Amino acid sequence: MQSSGKTLINPPGAEQIYQHFQFSQAVRTGNSVWVSGQVGIDENTKPLEGIEAQARAAFSALQRVLAEAGAGLEDVVELVTYHTSMKEIGKFLKVKAEFIPEDFPAWTAVGVTELVMPGLLCEIRATAVIGSGSSKQDA
Repeated sequence: MQSSGKTLINPPGAEQIYQHFQFSQAVRTGNSVWVSGQVGIDENTKPLEGIEAQARAAFSALQRVLAEAGAGLEDVVELVTYHTSMKEIGKFLKVKAEFIPEDFPAWTAVGVTELVMPGLLCEIRATAVIGSGSSKQDA
């Protein structure tokens, strides 16, 4: 859906979220993409068990939304993650490294008391610049 220079990114299957909660999975304008918080839920919108499963599902969802916008994880310039317990940050980092093993974006991790649904342990939002990570140059 395009309106006044911005494109709303809502991959197939996200229509209900768009209508019910009134937000897009991402918004693209020019080569910049702002991705809404992605969480670790199953196909029935139930939180997965454990931080690693939730983080893996959230990063997979992030990857899917970025692809729909014409970007990839290598184009992410900033990550902001929200955690209901910072005690499990090591497990989160392990999963993060599976998806972003090098050329790390800026990252802020925030501890919160709760997320939008009971049982959620983390949420990932990102900003990407399309094409920024596709070619490596030595400085």
